[in-house]
Amino acid sequence: MTATVCIVDDDEAVRDSLAFYLRMQGIATRVWETAEAFLADAPPAPPACLLLDIRMGGMNGLELFDTLIARGSGLPVIFLTGHADVPMAVSALKKGAFDFIEKPYDETGILQRLQAALEYSLQRQDLDASRATVAARLKTLSERERQVMDLLLQGKMNKVIAADLGIAIRTVEMHRGRVLEKMGVRSAVELAQLLAAK
Repeated sequence: MTATVCIVDDDEAVRDSLAFYLRMQGIATRVWETAEAFLADAPPAPPACLLLDIRMGGMNGLELFDTLIARGSGLPVIFLTGHADVPMAVSALKKGAFDFIEKPYDETGILQRLQAALEYSLQRQDLDASRATVAARLKTLSERERQVMDLLLQGKMNKVIAADLGIAIRTVEMHRGRVLEKMGVRSAVELAQLLAAK
């Protein structure tokens, strides 16, 4: 799977030199001149990260970042900033930006930060996939299996679950076995760990 660095900067020289440098390092890049053009395009498929200039004509980098947050984007964002923009970049970090890099930047440093952002995007993609798997497994549980699972997760013994639900202990054991099988785990502890990770 190809990881992509997306560059949004209205300075053509910066955009082109960064894209050229990253491609020379074997990293796929896509470039946009404006925030509006980026938003009008199809969102990049993960793993990807966004290298974003704070100051641009039209919609600035912070406004684009706020728009992405509002849309629920999980794309890691690294801001390119001039010295005067550092307070804005710090504010963006508090909102969840991945990092910021001051101009003039060091190519080796920028490469390391971008690689870290791409690695983060890849891990997030794996986590999202595992969450989707757990959610799909939960949907396969019957209402009774869900009730047994909830009581099991509270640490209740089979006989207590049977009393709480007004069913036989053997029925609880049967539902418990089905819950573990459907959720792809071997024990209540593994089940709790799986759902905590979700």
